[in-house]
Amino acid sequence: MFVDLDNLYLSDELKAVRRSIRRYVEEKIVPNGDVWEEQGYIPRVIFREMGELGFLSMSFPESVGGAELGALSSLILSEELGRSTYGGVMASISVHADMSASHLARHGNPALIEQYMPSIINGAKVCAVAVTEPGAGSDVARLKTKAEKVGDRWVINGSKMFITNGVHGDLFMVAARTDPDAKGSRGISLFVVEKGTSGFTTSEPLKKTGWLSSDTAQLFFDDVEVPETHLIGEVNKGFYYVMEGFQLERICIGGQVVGQCEKAIALTMDWLTQRQAFGGTLWDMDNIKMDMAALLAELTAAKHLAYHTAYMDANKQDAAMQASMVKSYLPELLNKVLYKCVQFHGGMGYMRETPVERMARDARILPIGGGATEVMLKEVAKRMI
Repeated sequence: MFVDLDNLYLSDELKAVRRSIRRYVEEKIVPNGDVWEEQGYIPRVIFREMGELGFLSMSFPESVGGAELGALSSLILSEELGRSTYGGVMASISVHADMSASHLARHGNPALIEQYMPSIINGAKVCAVAVTEPGAGSDVARLKTKAEKVGDRWVINGSKMFITNGVHGDLFMVAARTDPDAKGSRGISLFVVEKGTSGFTTSEPLKKTGWLSSDTAQLFFDDVEVPETHLIGEVNKGFYYVMEGFQLERICIGGQVVGQCEKAIALTMDWLTQRQAFGGTLWDMDNIKMDMAALLAELTAAKHLAYHTAYMDANKQDAAMQASMVKSYLPELLNKVLYKCVQFHGGMGYMRETPVERMARDARILPIGGGATEVMLKEVAKRMI
């Protein structure tokens, strides 16, 4: 039913990686997901196991201990996690592997690499990225958290909001303004801040509508001192590192959507072909057939876009426009798919015991997080002339 793009885009190595990830998801994540939804986070052992299997460092450069398999490896990891039906698990792992630690892997100095990358790769330390602020949202250039150089240390003050892995994370890639006179995107830098650093605190877990198995928090920085070696890359270049990271993040979100859509459609097809109604099955109703066929057609087109964008990134092509298209289109499609899947499940689609109900709640955040749809369309429009 679903288009298979593996032979078109994936090497034999990546095909084997997909099989390994899918096996792990089916054996370790799916049977335990409900428990993690109740407790509000996934256990450390999952990060350790995935680290030992090599799943957390596939896109990292070989020079820091990664496999350097590129954006397609991140795409298939996100896709298989999405297929689990547990959006919170998908979010926590994706943030660690491809949305936070990747900044350190690409731009960290040798001291930071030696200090932290081994424990990131093996899953002993969980990472988060701290960019979003209470008053900034998708507008990264408006962030107000500041870092001031005092002697051989940086002193950070401010706060961050909606941070995935914020409660149970160990290492935070924090964006802060280092040049107070610079306008907009200029004068922003990235720092590594470790949990337990004096002055660095987190809120209680934020109560969310979905992604219940991921911990989300507000972060507070009150005269937090970090060594000057904890600067990632060059001073005042943080905005560009964040933008670079966003391209991979948007590709990952594309993979998440593909996995979730395919699973939701498969679950709904099983329901429609078995559920008896009006002298036959629900699948015998032509209007339902047409709706499901249209969703499959849209998903097929979206999957091609996501895979080709990952391919472009993996081959060092400028995919900023395509990545913004992925982020603007695919999450909206996911919500469209899940709306219909819940509808066609009838009353059962509104019950917590039904995966499509959970997936529908989880889906709503994706057009917002990682850059709102409207912002992504603006990014596409900027590149049209």
